[in-house]
Parts: sequence; structure tokens; C-alpha cells
Amino acid sequence: MNFATTFQSTLGNKNKFEGIKTGWTIRVNQRIKEGEKTRVQAFEGMVISQKHGTEAGGTITVRKIFDGIGVEKTFPIYLPSIESVKIVKKTRVRRAKLYYLRDKTSKEIRKKLRTEQTQTVKTSVEKEASQ
Repeated sequence: MNFATTFQSTLGNKNKFEGIKTGWTIRVNQRIKEGEKTRVQAFEGMVISQKHGTEAGGTITVRKIFDGIGVEKTFPIYLPSIESVKIVKKTRVRRAKLYYLRDKTSKEIRKKLRTEQTQTVKTSVEKEASQ
């Protein structure tokens, strides 16, 4: 048994990025320690790449625009300081890596990406009420 498989088995199910896809906009809450105090810092942006799947060295790169400057942050998927991950918006893309978005403006990015429509399913009570 090699080191990677033993490390993977000790991690268990601590992957907070389970089911996240490239192109989705997510908010990552990370615990940051500053001296004696700890606080939670949120980083919201678009997932532009996923590397190495769910194995021990897997990472997700998130990109956002802050004051007109692109900021990218790479999160290891098994990082213990990650509090939570929330999906803000789902978009459908045709590429696994979205590195080409680094050179695009916000307007061009919105044009390239197509937002998935959320479908509302009516329950049987709502169907009877509408009839």
C-alpha cells in the first residue's frame, strides 16, 4: 500500500467540494487565524478548474473580480479550515478548464456562460388549488 492510498483512507468523507462543477459560482467560508483571534472569511467566485478529482492532492481554483482586478484562490479540497461551501449560481460550460476567462471582460463572460434555469415542480396540492 502506498502513501497516497493510506492518506486517502484516513481522510474519510471530509470533502466539502463534493458535486461542485466547473463554471459554477460558489461561496467558500474559510476559518482564518490572526494572532489569538479566529474569524471566517468568505470568498465568492467562479470555479475555473478542478484538479486531481477527489484524491488527497485535489484542488479547486476559484476566480473573482475585485475592484477591476482578477483574484484567484486555489483551495485544497480536504483543507480542514474550510467551514462551508455554498453554491450561488449554476452555469453550463463546455470546457473542463476555464483559463480563457482570464482575458475576458465581465460582459464577455456573461455572454459565454449560460445560466441553468431552475425548474419549479408543483405539488399535488398546488395543482388542485390552481384548477
